[in-house]
Amino acid sequence: MCGENAEDPVFAITDILPHLGKPQMEKPAPKIIEGENLDLLIGSEPCEKKEDSEEKELIRNNILNILKDKYGIEEEDFLSAELEVVPSGKARELGFDRSMIIGYGQDDRICAFTSLFAMLETEAPKRTACCLLVDKEEIGSMGASGMQSRFFENMTAEVLSLLGYPQAISLRRTLANSTMLSSDVSAGLDPLYADVFEGKNSAYLGKGVVFNKYTGAAGKAGSSDANPEYIAAIRNILDNNNVSFHTAELGKVDVGGGGTIAYIMANYGMEVIDCGLPILCMHAPMEISSKADVHEAVRAYKTFLREMKKMH
Repeated sequence: MCGENAEDPVFAITDILPHLGKPQMEKPAPKIIEGENLDLLIGSEPCEKKEDSEEKELIRNNILNILKDKYGIEEEDFLSAELEVVPSGKARELGFDRSMIIGYGQDDRICAFTSLFAMLETEAPKRTACCLLVDKEEIGSMGASGMQSRFFENMTAEVLSLLGYPQAISLRRTLANSTMLSSDVSAGLDPLYADVFEGKNSAYLGKGVVFNKYTGAAGKAGSSDANPEYIAAIRNILDNNNVSFHTAELGKVDVGGGGTIAYIMANYGMEVIDCGLPILCMHAPMEISSKADVHEAVRAYKTFLREMKKMH
């Protein structure tokens, strides 16, 4: 990984100066920066020229030499490499009171690490506990590392088989009798864009974890919808442990929407609800969260793992 340390090199994607940007400014917002114009600027210094080298290859060769010397990367490795360019760097405290966190990729790392901390800090839960971290949610949860894969189902089947329950019905019953918190962020109400939120049913920074009974678009389209009995059971254990939480929708019904992996797990008959942290500037290069919410998220997940009982 390059970019975590202060002395690491940084890169840039260039943009046209506003003095010459009139044609660009006339484009619709989704086309202002087009995908094919996101080439990365990674160097400009040529290497020492050899007799058989072409002038135009000198900068390229210099970069390849650096990659080989420092990272052991050959040019052929780019055929199989998976490259991700992000605004890497350490998260920072935000505000004069340092009450918030600003950093890239908090959707959904902020839910992943709070879930993991809760799992590691939970001793001898009454029921088998699992923290499942999956990939590619933003593109449909596809692929071997996405929630659409059979990984979790196969893993559970392997465990049941080792316990002496190899039958398929045992797997189905186990999944259907499971309960889950789908850890994903929600849109925190931003006063600058209050017109796209419904103030009485929105997530707010500093109020603890937020539950979304359903997500989806135009109401509930394409979403899971948690059972009220399940929500009541969770409310009960959180209230008994003085854990701060609130409920919300993802903006006004007719404005937009979003989705999570909750519906995929609900297909097993599993009780599941979205429970994460509210953030500002979702999907922006830098996202904003509340320290208090991070603290309450760990407490909420620990309480769930420790005290949640099966529903059926």
